[in-house]
Amino acid sequence: MRNTVNILGIPVDNVSMGEALDIVKGFLNEDMVHTVYTPNSEIMMAAQRDPELKEILCEADLLVPDGAGVVLASKINGCPLKERVAGFDLTNLLFVDKSAENIKFFFLGGKPGVAEEAYKNLLERKININVSGIRDGYFSKDEEEEIIRQINNSNADVLLVALGAPKQEKWIHANKKRLKVKICIGVGGTFDVLSGKAKRAPVFFQKHGLEWLYRLYKEPWRFVRMLDLPRFILCVIVNKINPKRA
Repeated sequence: MRNTVNILGIPVDNVSMGEALDIVKGFLNEDMVHTVYTPNSEIMMAAQRDPELKEILCEADLLVPDGAGVVLASKINGCPLKERVAGFDLTNLLFVDKSAENIKFFFLGGKPGVAEEAYKNLLERKININVSGIRDGYFSKDEEEEIIRQINNSNADVLLVALGAPKQEKWIHANKKRLKVKICIGVGGTFDVLSGKAKRAPVFFQKHGLEWLYRLYKEPWRFVRMLDLPRFILCVIVNKINPKRA
C-alpha cells in the first residue's frame, strides 16, 4: 500500500531515493504502463491553477518530490517527506543499476541532436545502457501517431519524456493507453544536462535545497516563473491555517 503525503490535494509518495528506485524497478515486472512524475514547487503550484494537471499528478503511479520546496511544504503540514527525490538522480540511478543492461530505454524530447549527445556521453562514461530509440521533442500533433509507432516498435521498457512540464506530463497521460512500454517518466531537462548543453547546480546548492537560487543566477529571466516557489509555500501555510480557504 502506498505511503503518501497530501500536499494541496496532491498525494506525493513518501519514499527515499532507494525506495523510489526499487518501486520503479518493480514496475518492470508488471504488464502495464506506469507513470512516474517528479514535480517541484513550480509544477505543484501550476497544478493548483490547472485542474487537468492536478488530476494527472494525482493519477501517477509514483509521484516523488523533486524540489526542496515540496519537502518543506510537507514539514509545514506536519507530515514530513523522507527526503527530496530528484528526477535527474533517480533516472541516473536507474541507468547504473545492475539490471540496467536488460532495460531498453527510449529517449523522447529535447532539441534535435541533444538526446543523441546525452546517450553518447553516457556511453563515454562507461554506463552501458541500452537505448533502443531516440526522437527529439520538436514534432507536431500530426506526427504523434508515427512517433508512438516508433516507440512501440523499439520494444522499449522505459520511455523517458523530456518535453518540459507540464507538456510532458500531459503528453504521457494522453498517450499512455497507446504505448507498449512499462514505464513513462517525465524527465524535464535531463537530456540537456547529460549532453552538456546545461549544467546542474554545484553539489553545495543541491544539498542545501538551493538549486533554484543557482538557476536564477544562471537564468535571471526565470524570475517570474520562480515566484511560484514562495506562492506555493504561502498557499501551503494558508491551507494549514484554514483548509477551506486554500
